[in-house]
Amino acid sequence: ETMSKISHYIGIDVGTGSARAGVFTKDGQMLAHSTAAISRWEPKPDFVQQSSSEIWAAVCRVVRESVEEAGIEPGSVKGIGFDATCSLVVMDANFEPVSVSPDGEPEQDIIMWMDHRAKGEADFINGLGHDVLKFVGGRISPEMQTPKLLWLKKNMPEVWSQARHFMDLPDYLTFRASGDTTRSLCSTVCKMTYLGHEKSGDPDSVGRWDESYFEKIGLEDMPQEQFERLGTRIRPMGEALGKGLSEAAAAELGLNAGTAVSVSIIDAHAGGIGMLSAGLEGGNLDERIALITGTSACHMAVSPEARYIDGVWGPYYSAMVPGMWLTEGGQSAVGSLVDHVIFNHGATATAQSLAEEKGISIYEVLNDRLKELAGNRPMAELTAALHVCPYFHGNRSPRANPHLTGMISGLKLSATLDDLALLYLATIQAIAYGTRHIIEALNEKGFKINTIVACGGGTKNPVFLKEHSDITGCRIILPAEQEAVLLGSAMLGATAAGSYGTLQDAMKAMSAAEGIIQPDVALAPYHHRKYAVFHKLYDDQLAYEGIMEQ
Repeated sequence: ETMSKISHYIGIDVGTGSARAGVFTKDGQMLAHSTAAISRWEPKPDFVQQSSSEIWAAVCRVVRESVEEAGIEPGSVKGIGFDATCSLVVMDANFEPVSVSPDGEPEQDIIMWMDHRAKGEADFINGLGHDVLKFVGGRISPEMQTPKLLWLKKNMPEVWSQARHFMDLPDYLTFRASGDTTRSLCSTVCKMTYLGHEKSGDPDSVGRWDESYFEKIGLEDMPQEQFERLGTRIRPMGEALGKGLSEAAAAELGLNAGTAVSVSIIDAHAGGIGMLSAGLEGGNLDERIALITGTSACHMAVSPEARYIDGVWGPYYSAMVPGMWLTEGGQSAVGSLVDHVIFNHGATATAQSLAEEKGISIYEVLNDRLKELAGNRPMAELTAALHVCPYFHGNRSPRANPHLTGMISGLKLSATLDDLALLYLATIQAIAYGTRHIIEALNEKGFKINTIVACGGGTKNPVFLKEHSDITGCRIILPAEQEAVLLGSAMLGATAAGSYGTLQDAMKAMSAAEGIIQPDVALAPYHHRKYAVFHKLYDDQLAYEGIMEQ
């Protein structure tokens, strides 16, 4: 094929701290990628904000850079896909930013996914117990959109009346690219209580909004306005939007107008699409869970029928793989918890200077130290007397309690590098016990998970991977394309461009497995005991609360 005949696809991902773009071929090879940092502001505890205009500028920059680095013609790009965190973008009637900041900063128009200002509203909604909650594991999270909307209505009435468009960040990006306000089934079903599996009277939309839910929780303005502010046209991922890339956006992105733009997806879900089929020759999706690790972690599994699991998000119809039900577990603090432990310790400075001296990362310094401490015995056993309850930022699933806190048992009157290395290991193990807890909750309801397909920050750390495999008893598959999230978005672009008949066809064709980690069965009894302690720490925390409330 001549260069002009080769088709390329761009995946664009907006995570918590950066915007990224990757250029891919039709078989899923990444030719180039680029990253740009994005800001976030925390004006007070539990408030975390971003700027949509800053994010769009970063997206334009990374797309231009990755196309240039790949050395391809803009005309060879046949489709683009966008994913982002489920942050809430607030705009006025002219699609201009409306500030959500207590300080009134005009460009800060995004309430971030991790913002917990609406904890009280989430508790209030959960107390009402509406039927839609069975699709979010029985309890709504303050990280979802309806508690945040209710918070805005109650606490910032002037913002509430000025705001005419509420969009999840992924849908905001496709709107900026195409001028089309169509929303994605992914974010509306997962974060806004949209019922994607129900029939609606509207031939143009899949699913329907539940009016009675909004009326019950105090957002009756939404049904009164026919859901104009939340979205009136909701479509599945991989479908092409309107006329594709608008003239204005094409000029900003350095691409051709009319290039296919796919309906958007949430970032973790893009990772699930990008790798869930990796190495799946003849296997069953029912036996797999996608683990996407970063600041937080998502655990995504799909099934042909709805499975209701207490404390686990979903089941969400067509929210990741069209036509299948998504079940989504998660941990609010993973990378952020490991870093919190490493960078707030008496030996932090020692570890940092060692890392600089050796020209390696601080994680590698600690991993090497653990190897030395273990000698000939299994590294996992070093923490027999040191236990961590990892709920420093609450628990997303399956306990679904944002109010829980962290605990450490086994501290001594020393703060050496060895102490830090052991605490780091115990923290990683605690996170892995949390993953085991989520997998057990899924398997009790009909899943048969024995395989984790993993991507993200944690997969660059061999200790993190080994502990997760040994503790869950699952084999871990590492996809050939480490940037699974970018690949998942590129798959959406390829599907929207018509290069593949369905998204599942794109998943099969564009992903592959690279490495496999098998669990060490000999360590199962040790981890079984530590896992019992993990549960006991939680029970004890509740017991302490009970004593203090007497």
